[in-house]
Amino acid sequence: MASYISMINYTDQGIRNMKDASQRVAAAKGAFKAAGGELTHFFLTMGRYDAIAISELPNVGAAATLSLAIGSQGNIRTETMRAFNEDEMQSIIGKLP
Repeated sequence: MASYISMINYTDQGIRNMKDASQRVAAAKGAFKAAGGELTHFFLTMGRYDAIAISELPNVGAAATLSLAIGSQGNIRTETMRAFNEDEMQSIIGKLP
């Protein structure tokens, strides 16, 4: 399965409803599972981003769909990137000329 890292910022709505954040993370875990993946880690952070999520999903289409579905609720804005583990990195590097 492909790994993804999502950098998250709360919207004004998300901050106003911060007390519901744990329930939103639990709901997100269910959505990832329904999409055939898993939200493996969620971190509340300090600095440029408010939170970071690390997930595994079967493909980029599932990642895009979940990102849009969760973002459309209005509580967060995300920047999601595909993450390659060490084995995948070696495979990529091995194909270099």
